[in-house]
Amino acid sequence: METALRLLPFDFDIETLVVHRNLVKAHKALAELKGVASSIPDQSILINTLSLQEAKDSSAIENIITTHDELYRSDTSSNQFANPAAKEVRAYADALHLGFDRVKRSGLILNKDIVIIQERVVENSAGFRKLPGTVLRNSFGETVYTPPQHPDEILRLMGNLEQFINDPTICDWDPLTKMAIMHLQFETIHPFYDGNGRTGRIINILYLVQQGLLDIPILYLSRYINKNKLDYYQFLQAARIENSWQAYVIFMLNGIESTSLQTLSLIKQISEKMRYFESTMRDKLPRVYSIDLLNNLFRHPYTKIEFVSAELGVHRNTATKYLDEIVKIGLLSKRKIGRDNFYINDTLFNLLSSTGETE
Repeated sequence: METALRLLPFDFDIETLVVHRNLVKAHKALAELKGVASSIPDQSILINTLSLQEAKDSSAIENIITTHDELYRSDTSSNQFANPAAKEVRAYADALHLGFDRVKRSGLILNKDIVIIQERVVENSAGFRKLPGTVLRNSFGETVYTPPQHPDEILRLMGNLEQFINDPTICDWDPLTKMAIMHLQFETIHPFYDGNGRTGRIINILYLVQQGLLDIPILYLSRYINKNKLDYYQFLQAARIENSWQAYVIFMLNGIESTSLQTLSLIKQISEKMRYFESTMRDKLPRVYSIDLLNNLFRHPYTKIEFVSAELGVHRNTATKYLDEIVKIGLLSKRKIGRDNFYINDTLFNLLSSTGETE
């Protein structure tokens, strides 16, 4: 089953009255999230912790499953991973960071950026598909969609998508409508042999940053998609095959609203826990406390001596002393895994691992 792809923008009305109503709610929630996120002085705390959440949930959509424990005790810098799945999730998070840096520098999301992001996600450099044979199958092995096969057609469609993403004069759709449609178009083109879903979800987050709707990439929409995976794929398929756009766009807008509110709540809780850690350390460990140390404990749910030494510019012995003192007052727990000692912020770990369990 295949269909001719329309070039963007489409020549029919997408922003119906019901879509507009959902746009208002999604924008309100997103604006609240952006405002609360700016209240955290060290933005790297949110970028590190929430990008790992997004990476974990986005990878789970592709049946790449790892636990929070396996993820947090994996370390890209030292090439140490709890298992292959944790390595793949970390690669996704690295790709998100890489894409964010590129968008911040250029203000654009170009095809060369998309290729580089996908290369980091799948850890190969095959680029856009050049050989025919790619089809999308359902769980029964039946072909449900055949994306464009010829490399020239893929390049043409991706060129059209690149222009749609970056040229604000091409149409007057709301940015959130554009995000939903460009995601659908990217998934329908399916330009890579592997990693299309994960790459497409990274592009979603980067587009919100590019449009100024977020300052940092912290909206992890993948949890919503993962929890509603059957609906997501059904709406995608109905939109690409039957031109049933409205249900799909509303689904995506509801996802933005839902995850914005969820992430908003999570950030408020992180901020509250940081204030508690700060007051406790100031009271009980005034000679140990520093804002840099506090930030380290919330940047890394599982921190290590090496992390503290590098980020605070102190000797290993000093870093060890600091962490052991914090364990003594009950703010961290210490756990030896293999040859490494991990100092676990259980409060943060429990907060992150329980996010989304209840709506």
